[in-house]
Amino acid sequence: MSDQPVLHVKGRVLVGPQEVRDELWVVGGRVSYDRPAGARDVRTVEGWALPGLVDAHCHVGLDAHGPVDADTAEKQALTDREAGTLLMRDAGSPSDTRWIDDRADLPKIVRAGRHIARTRRYIRNYAWEIEPGELVAYVAQEARRGDGWVKLVGDWIDRDLGDLSPCWPREPVEAAIAEAHRLGARVTAHCFAENSLRDLVEAGIDCVEHATGLTEELIPLFAERGVAIVPTLVNIATFPRLAAGGDSKFPRWSAHMRRLHERRYDTVRSAYDAGIPVFVGTDAGGSLPHGLVAAEVAELVTAGIPPVEALAATSWSARAWLGRPGLEEGAPADLVVYDGDPRADVGVLAAPRRVVLNGAVVE
Repeated sequence: MSDQPVLHVKGRVLVGPQEVRDELWVVGGRVSYDRPAGARDVRTVEGWALPGLVDAHCHVGLDAHGPVDADTAEKQALTDREAGTLLMRDAGSPSDTRWIDDRADLPKIVRAGRHIARTRRYIRNYAWEIEPGELVAYVAQEARRGDGWVKLVGDWIDRDLGDLSPCWPREPVEAAIAEAHRLGARVTAHCFAENSLRDLVEAGIDCVEHATGLTEELIPLFAERGVAIVPTLVNIATFPRLAAGGDSKFPRWSAHMRRLHERRYDTVRSAYDAGIPVFVGTDAGGSLPHGLVAAEVAELVTAGIPPVEALAATSWSARAWLGRPGLEEGAPADLVVYDGDPRADVGVLAAPRRVVLNGAVVE
């Protein structure tokens, strides 16, 4: 038996939305449902246990101005850990955060490499800024650098038009997505607008971030192709402030952003009702702080997604989508314990009783 103390989690262990067990054991940092023989140093934690929460859209190593130093990135990761987020999909960062993988006390990260954007069509210091003829090569580069994902900037404000517009022609997007798939990576894209979506979905994209531009005409296409969305509603809440800042210079863009914000809940609920996979993401690390996963789950419920499904979007379903284990036998013991049943009240996610990462209780 490992020298690491045995942890006994008892109460209600939510292995899945319907699969509930009375207890689990953590032996050698891994989940077991068999009581270990001869265990002498046992610590007990009681409550409602969930797999470690997932933030499927955040940015470690990034702030509003660009890459940050390792100390700041560490604080970002620790803030997420304290909130119960133990698995993150980093949806684009110019920082090299591979060192986090060597830290058993920090959340696990699935990386999408660095954003790939059109020249002068994204936030300064964030992305590789390139032209369409370079897209395939840069997607291949980031597919090799990432952990199975690549991130495109699908649309952004075009200052000549004074509004959002697509960043890429159809042909290079098709070739780039095909190349990513050939290399075993999935592709996602930042998209606010309506007119960037069809080409990306028909070109084979796997996921769309924000997806505020989903319309009744586009929703069946997403559902048919199985394209997931990560709405980042805590980020979309900032649209009115952004719009106010652009009123004088880009009034068309400002009005568009307000419309997207006003219909945000209807957009997400319509996507869910159509069977489009919806996952929790906060967009933390740009202008937003880390640790907002509970707030995003609450936003999904406000949008009309049933609480258990909103919970699944940050736990069981999200982990399966990212190819990471939950609380099955032998999995790394990454879990969060709460005072109440999060299926009945997602509000309990805001106050974890205990966080367990790699079998160790985080104090």
